[in-house]
Amino acid sequence: MTREELTRLTGNGNGNCGKDDCPNVYRTESGSFVVQGDVSNAFTPPDGEGLVEIPEHILREAVRALGW
Repeated sequence: MTREELTRLTGNGNGNCGKDDCPNVYRTESGSFVVQGDVSNAFTPPDGEGLVEIPEHILREAVRALGW
């Protein structure tokens, strides 16, 4: 899937994220989430998985966008 096929829930032109290179949360058509953030080395995940860190305010913004 491409980024254009996802619904961006955070950083929609509010001045905090304008170059697609900051932490963001996206929603897929199936209702799952894709998270973009800084790579974390907190622990080694299983094969096929990765770890990213995103600030709390990004998660709060995503929750607000979903109306939760």
